Amino acid sequence: MAKPTGIAKAELLTAAKQCLVHNGIEKFTLKAVAEQAGVTQGTIYYHFKTKEQILLEIIQSICEDSWSELSVASKEFIQIALQSAKSRYENNVFYHKLYFTLIVIGFNNPSIKQQIADILKSENESLFKALTKLWEKSPIEGVSLESWSIFFNALMDGLALQVMVLEDFPIDQFYEELEKIVITLYQLGK
Repeated sequence: MAKPTGIAKAELLTAAKQCLVHNGIEKFTLKAVAEQAGVTQGTIYYHFKTKEQILLEIIQSICEDSWSELSVASKEFIQIALQSAKSRYENNVFYHKLYFTLIVIGFNNPSIKQQIADILKSENESLFKALTKLWEKSPIEGVSLESWSIFFNALMDGLALQVMVLEDFPIDQFYEELEKIVITLYQLGK
């Protein structure tokens, strides 16, 4: 096994993200990441055992960055959260394509399936924590905040799928209307 060259794992993740943006997921290889980072493939293998591992860590990194932005529990939280979700389609165009690709791989790979499950659980928990700060109670009696967090997480992933597949998906109009729906729910939960 190669020894580390002094390059931080975070720097390799940045290079991997750049590689995805420049080459697309179809041409994403550990060799391409090594070239982007200016290191040997051995250095990449020292930090990441497989291509899927680095892809999962990219997804985890993007999720953690998104959730760190969302610390305000107010009406502004809703706007920040929706803008963050929308930006994944605009600024991180590879994010959901990568995410859905890994889900498909996970159908036949128990390790990747478990890692995707862990990411989903983490997102649901983050949403739950945000909702408990945002709402005093659920806006609909009999619907738990846990269910709301799962619903919102699934909604964002489902929207991503539509944006990716439907070329004429009205993303700006939809997000304006979604913001109205969520703000109304916010007011009901106060």
